[in-house]
Amino acid sequence: MSKKILIVAAHPDDEVLGCFGTVSRLIKDGYQAYTLILGEGKTSRDAQRVVKNKRNEIALLNTEIQKANNIIGIKKVFIESFPDNRFDSVDLLDIVKVISQVKEEVKPNIIFTHYEHDLNIDHQLTYKAVITATRPMKDECVKEIYSFEILSSTEWNYPLSFSPDTFFDISETIDMKIQAMQEYKSELCDYPHPRSLEGIELNAKYQGMRVGKKYVEAFKSVRVIK
Repeated sequence: MSKKILIVAAHPDDEVLGCFGTVSRLIKDGYQAYTLILGEGKTSRDAQRVVKNKRNEIALLNTEIQKANNIIGIKKVFIESFPDNRFDSVDLLDIVKVISQVKEEVKPNIIFTHYEHDLNIDHQLTYKAVITATRPMKDECVKEIYSFEILSSTEWNYPLSFSPDTFFDISETIDMKIQAMQEYKSELCDYPHPRSLEGIELNAKYQGMRVGKKYVEAFKSVRVIK
């Protein structure tokens, strides 16, 4: 049986925030893990999207991606450059094709990706593209799909709708998640912003408290074929 994981994330650092504690644990259990980052992650902060003006920042961010993913032993990172917070300006089919191409190379049996009702439009479209690229045909390799929460997106949408049903104990890997997030110096915020080191730890404690564990990552199962 294949023991391969593909993380499909809209932006750099989403992979860490969403599931790095869990994926760290699964890598320790013998899984191979891969990451696909779809968006370039920087140009939405300007009035207009001019990629050349952000070239140095994007290059720095790409370096941070590699460093963060190396910490937990991700086997390969695939980096695309869809426009940050403008995935709705791209044909969905283009995003689907990128995911399908990576999926065919990796042949994962588990995918972790975004929650369909996040505030961020890129997260919503990433979810939709993943579901499209993994339609349950006879020879489909993906047997399990889980949606993760992203601090400062999932809990900022209203009405709140993220209702997890799968909980991974990350008590032994929370430190690796935090260490990986520390590599994203250009993305980290100060507490009480949710996307801070304190915010990450507090959320893991909160989800853990819900199920009697010290630290947990919570997911909504999308499709599980056994």
